[in-house]
Amino acid sequence: MKSIRLFLAAAVICFSGSSLAVGAIAVDDEVGETDPGYGFSSGHDSKDEAKKAAMAECKKAGNDNCKFKVWFETCGAYAASKKYYGVGWGANEGAAKAMALKQCGNAACKIKVAECE
Repeated sequence: MKSIRLFLAAAVICFSGSSLAVGAIAVDDEVGETDPGYGFSSGHDSKDEAKKAAMAECKKAGNDNCKFKVWFETCGAYAASKKYYGVGWGANEGAAKAMALKQCGNAACKIKVAECE
């Protein structure tokens, strides 16, 4: 019986104390011949960790002017056309995508990435 109590106590500690995973989006909004470059990260323990990972992904993709745009704890999305971009977040993927498309503000915008934690 004592071992069952210890197991249950350990399970409660493991599953109750953690917060939601955090994601982030960074964008290089220099207008060029292609879509604005971006970096998308998810599954991190902190906002700072998510931001650093998104910036690293943006730069790794060959972008020189990356800027952090948004962090999210539920769902995030990035939409772009050749001259415009938008980022979004929300309680579900549909809400995040809708916000990103609205923020992009151009009929040619398409969702490039969307993910939920």
